[in-house]
Amino acid sequence: MTAPTTATDVNQPSLQPTAPTGRRMSLPVLMLVIAGALALTSIVRLVTGANGITNVSQMSTALQLAVPIGLAGLGGLWAERAGVVNIGLEGMMILGTWFGAWAGFQWGPWTGVLVGIVGGALGGLLHAVVTIAFNVNHIVSGVAINILALGATRYLAPLAFEGHQGGSAKQSPPVDSLGHFSIPGLSGALESLNDQHWFFVSDLAGLLGGLVTDVSWLTLIAVALIPASWYILWRTPFGLRLRSCGENPIAAESLGVNVYKYKYLAVIISGGLAGLGGVFLSIVANPFYLEGQTSGRGYIGLAAMIFGNWMPGGLAIGAGLFGYTDSLNLRGGSANVHALLLLGALLLVAGAIWLAVRKKYVHAVITLVVGALVFAWYAGTNEVPNQVVSATPYVVTLVVLALSAQRLRMPKADGMPYRKGQGK
Repeated sequence: MTAPTTATDVNQPSLQPTAPTGRRMSLPVLMLVIAGALALTSIVRLVTGANGITNVSQMSTALQLAVPIGLAGLGGLWAERAGVVNIGLEGMMILGTWFGAWAGFQWGPWTGVLVGIVGGALGGLLHAVVTIAFNVNHIVSGVAINILALGATRYLAPLAFEGHQGGSAKQSPPVDSLGHFSIPGLSGALESLNDQHWFFVSDLAGLLGGLVTDVSWLTLIAVALIPASWYILWRTPFGLRLRSCGENPIAAESLGVNVYKYKYLAVIISGGLAGLGGVFLSIVANPFYLEGQTSGRGYIGLAAMIFGNWMPGGLAIGAGLFGYTDSLNLRGGSANVHALLLLGALLLVAGAIWLAVRKKYVHAVITLVVGALVFAWYAGTNEVPNQVVSATPYVVTLVVLALSAQRLRMPKADGMPYRKGQGK
């Protein structure tokens, strides 16, 4: 984003900011890419007979696992668009899980949601004070918050949960459900269509069926936060000012923007979103707090945000990808991962052809060789070890980040120290 050029541009409430410039995939092209990937997946399903890779249950589980990752990534996006690196997302999620369950089992699940958001926001506030007011290195502060949150919840859990029915030093009493819903008629029709195992149509039905079957109300809220964040950050004067703090805070200050205020607000919102992701884990995914239940999802959310190029839409796709690979652990993991080896080989071959068309011959040859090795692994085995299944989400995280690194563009002032008046 280019910083505003006049004070009037920043302060006028009638300002209509434009979308970020640069090479971005248009919506029609994006839909074609998704349709192509789904068609390729359908071919793999028909060849391998692994119908579980696109059934409704698989997609529903993937959505449930993607939500906390997406919320953590969305929190990171808010902070980093204002110029503050938030490695502390994991710790803020931990605070959300604990505070959400603590309030939820006493006063009800919706109270738990609100208190969990506040718990994560408190972690965000601490990170903001340390990095903005005292100019501590953002990475150091984030790591410290992760350690502090883990230690604090371990200390508080026995005090809060022991002595209550179902509670222990590492687990809270159960929390009532927020409730789930399915769209009558549509959910059943999509599931029946998915059971036909037709090419593409059944796979599309499985994908859509997972979005409308047995969905939590909190999932609906989380999904709505993606377009809401895009609209606020890219279509409002508030969002323009906030993003200017992450691109060029000195220029923003010279035009009347209170940089400190916007950075504080962004990091507190970031913590609240990560806390909401933690609440999802301790109230929706599991109806109780359990020590260690975040399992690094804050870090994977950060990776999803980077994969999405600091954009809400790309972040949602990244979270969905990581949630899907994580769901393979729960439903027919070994058979499904083995089938996806073939899909990976085909994608690598397609990538090699694309690189060759762009005259990047060395990269094309390397990609083709890797694709051949993956295909040899698929053809020479009938299943993959359970250890590979468990490691799949993390391997996919690394591979996706490595392949997308060349097109990434972080906010220019992300992580840079700032002092009021430093441009004078």
